[in-house]
Order: sequence, then structure tokens, then C-alpha cells
Amino acid sequence: MGISARRPERKRRDSYHHGNLRQALVDQAVHTIRRHGVGGLTLRGVGADLRVSRTALYRHFADKEALLAAVATDGFRTFRAALTEAWEAGGRGRAGFEAMGLAYVRFAVENPSHYRVMFGGFVDHAGADPELVTEADGAFQVLVDSIVEQQGLGLIALGDPRQLALYIWAIVHGIAMLGIDGQLPAQQSPEALARAAMRHIRDGIASGTLTETTR
Repeated sequence: MGISARRPERKRRDSYHHGNLRQALVDQAVHTIRRHGVGGLTLRGVGADLRVSRTALYRHFADKEALLAAVATDGFRTFRAALTEAWEAGGRGRAGFEAMGLAYVRFAVENPSHYRVMFGGFVDHAGADPELVTEADGAFQVLVDSIVEQQGLGLIALGDPRQLALYIWAIVHGIAMLGIDGQLPAQQSPEALARAAMRHIRDGIASGTLTETTR
């Protein structure tokens, strides 16, 4: 009897390069959240899906909270880039401001797993993570800076830019959540609603109406 050919062993997935494994774990966590929600995510489950050893797994993340913090950080980094690109591509000013609102909602609808982790209260205890804090603050600062620039050009009435940014953020966040939760009427797209909302907001901040109500 001839010797049967032995199939080559599959390369173990814990042979990822150090940095690549961390990102692979984050990507797998996002995939799991998309299918089963945050409640269905476990650190060991993610490791098992990628067939990595516990040693390699815990080398990158001590627990589920640390993994969620990494997911949120990854989301905020992409989110900030999307807002900045929309602001610049829109020509800054009023058009860029409206484009940012659309980019916000588009990001949420296209990345619901990231968005839920970022804003769902799942990383409240990870506030000491410096990278997460930097990326989250950076995303908010894009909006603040756009308001300051428009105030300097006389496009927006003077007022506390951070308070005004919070007001705008709250409105667009509400639209984003309605969109990803499927709570809008069938004929109403999240982006169309965001576009209308941004125009109303723009008119309000141009006239000073909103700057008065947010004091």
C-alpha cells in the first residue's frame, strides 16, 4: 500500500505579526458584534474564532473591556477622518458643514457595530485609555474647529463653540441612532433627514437663534 500524501498543516493564526494580530482581533470583534450584539461578544470567543492561543490573546487584551476600548478607538479614528474629509471636500464653510452632518450619519449607518460601542456606554470605564480619549476628543474637535472657523468668517453668530457643537452633535446623533435602529419611516432616509436638519441648524446658528438657546 502506498503512503498517502500528508496534507500540509495550516499555518496557525497566532503566527500573525504582533501588530496584525491586534487589528485582526478588533476586526473579528466588530464582526461578532454585528451578528450577535455587544452582549454576545467574549474575549475568548474572538480568540477561538481566529484560532489563536490564550497567551497570544491576552498579550493584546486583558479583558473584554479592553477589546471594546480598542474597537471604539478604531471607530473614532475612522470617524474623525470621515468628518475631516467631508469638511475639506465640501469646501469648508456652509457646504462643508452640511457635508459633515451627512458624513456623520453615513458613518453610523455603515458602521453600526463601531458606532454602538463608541456611543452605547460600553466603554465608560475605559476613559483612562489615552488613545481612546485622544481619538474621541479629536472627532469632537473637528466639529468645534469648523464652528470657530465659521464664526471668524461671520457665517455663524458668536457664542460658546463647544456648547454649540454639543447641541449639533446631539441632533445628528439622534438621527444616526434612528437610522441604525430602523426607526425612521420607510420613505425617510437617514441622510435626507440629516441634510434637512443641517440646513435648519445652519440657518439657526447663522441668525444667532441657536447660540441663544444653548447658553
